[in-house]
Amino acid sequence: MPYSGIVKYHVKLSFDVDGLVEKADIIGAIFGQTEGLLGPEMNLNELQKVSKVGRIEVNTTTTTNQTKGDALLPMSTDINTAALIAAAIESIDKVGPFQATFKLEAIEDVRTAKKKEIVDRAREIVQKWSTKTISEGDEMLKDVSEVTSAGKLTTFGKEKLACGSGVFDSPWIILVEGRADVINLLRAGFENALAIEGAKIDESIKSLCESKSKVVAFLDGDRAGGFILKELKSMVRIDVVHRAPEGVEVEELTPMQIVEILKDTAVDMKKETAKPKLQDPSDEPLANVAKKVYPELNESLEAVALDEGLNEVFKVPVSEVVGKLSPGSGIKYLVLDGIITQRLIDSAKQAGIECVMGHRMANLKSTDGLILKTFTELGIA
Repeated sequence: MPYSGIVKYHVKLSFDVDGLVEKADIIGAIFGQTEGLLGPEMNLNELQKVSKVGRIEVNTTTTTNQTKGDALLPMSTDINTAALIAAAIESIDKVGPFQATFKLEAIEDVRTAKKKEIVDRAREIVQKWSTKTISEGDEMLKDVSEVTSAGKLTTFGKEKLACGSGVFDSPWIILVEGRADVINLLRAGFENALAIEGAKIDESIKSLCESKSKVVAFLDGDRAGGFILKELKSMVRIDVVHRAPEGVEVEELTPMQIVEILKDTAVDMKKETAKPKLQDPSDEPLANVAKKVYPELNESLEAVALDEGLNEVFKVPVSEVVGKLSPGSGIKYLVLDGIITQRLIDSAKQAGIECVMGHRMANLKSTDGLILKTFTELGIA
């Protein structure tokens, strides 16, 4: 955007004019009809001079005798000033000789989006750094990694087998021989490894493998690894087999070596999960509901609540949505640009909501009968 100031907020408005007008007419009305309403120091011209308001961007579409569109004002004021300016623009009732209405759609905190970009970039940096070859402190780093990965290292099943936290919600799983292998894969960025630990494969592990779209065996490059592979194949479906180099154990590999061995499988799975899927025809009505709000909602870090008639009940930042839910609100659908958490589900159930849709789901203990869908499942992301 052609503006050199430090933008804090994006004030987004829509407008409807009962006549054919140009972008310049819209901008002229915004400047002219708000002038003097809030005092000379709050005039848009003055605010632009001191770099508090950037260039106003306007988009229009026209029919035979009507003009609709949207306007965006980048602002570096405080939120109160931004709200006053938005209210002043909403008071505009004419553009040229034609009746007009302006409506505030959102005041977006640009810094929130920047924080998300910073976090995402930091994760990318950590991921790339972790795939570099380990230095001479290999063994020391191994010991430390177990502590630093504590939030991701967990257990599965009655045997309490070591696994990465991604095992539960990842569409694919990597079966390895031992706990040290799981830790080493965590260091390389793979959170979906499960150690069989030489234990008998029970029904819970079989069920877990059956629920995954791909099961990968990643075993040591020794004779024992061959025996384990043969045993695994007799008990569970194995789609892909990877082995460490001959005579080398998986726990001895560097993160870079692990990434090199698993990269093709990981890329294939990323492509597969990125494909839009709408396997259940009964999901089509929910997909239509999500499509109504998804274009504006995506990457906004906001949540929108809709009633049975698909009318908007409220639209708030995702961080505030739980506090907005209450019984008797008339909300039927809750659509959010974020993760569906257990806390959100508990609040949604109490509020009488029937369906929650978002980008993905956290590890959930109970859904309480709610319909939960991801945008990928609905075929719109």
